[in-house]
Amino acid sequence: MDTKQTLEALSALGHDGRLAIFRLLVRHAPDGLNAGDIAVALNFRANTLSANLTVLANAGLVSSEREGRHIRYRADLEAMRALMGFLLEDCCGGSPELCRPILEEITCRC
Repeated sequence: MDTKQTLEALSALGHDGRLAIFRLLVRHAPDGLNAGDIAVALNFRANTLSANLTVLANAGLVSSEREGRHIRYRADLEAMRALMGFLLEDCCGGSPELCRPILEEITCRC
């Protein structure tokens, strides 16, 4: 992940609604959720949800797949790992062993 991608991802997550959507999708990884289920879980109107999902998708944080009449959204866990890795890249003054507990904590145990 480069600086531009990182800024896009952080900007997308810098909104309470989009952060809630992303966290919900992370909790339901790897299966994801249909748009209607996201709307119900977070009490979002369809147009608001759609706009927020578009921002997250453009930032590379979620993917979508059509399933008949429904669209299933999934958090992109690799993008999340890349973002966290970029943020911690220069951690601990070049002594990565000092960051090991942090890296182990954020490693997906799915």
